[in-house]
Amino acid sequence: MRWLRVLLLALVVLLGWLQYRLWFGEGGTRAVEELQARVAQQARQNEGLQQRNAALAAEVADLKSGEAAIEERARSELGMIRPGEVFYRVVDDQRDRPQPEPDPEGRP
Repeated sequence: MRWLRVLLLALVVLLGWLQYRLWFGEGGTRAVEELQARVAQQARQNEGLQQRNAALAAEVADLKSGEAAIEERARSELGMIRPGEVFYRVVDDQRDRPQPEPDPEGRP
């Protein structure tokens, strides 16, 4: 009967050790959860980069295919105009706007 108690004690110790490794050891549930979180974060980052790459590829294709995109970019970024066109620049001047008078009692 004594060997049965020793065997039972050894099995309980083995079960405790296996549970510890499962929950806290290398490759345990915490490590798996951390890796899953990192994978999800990387997937979100990859999705954003794929969208950016698709937009850049569409812009490259547009620039290769026609002059409209080149003209649009020259107008917006470089301020170029065609011969015979008149360029107007609208400047928002703060001095022309009426300023609210301050309240003498200090209320907004």
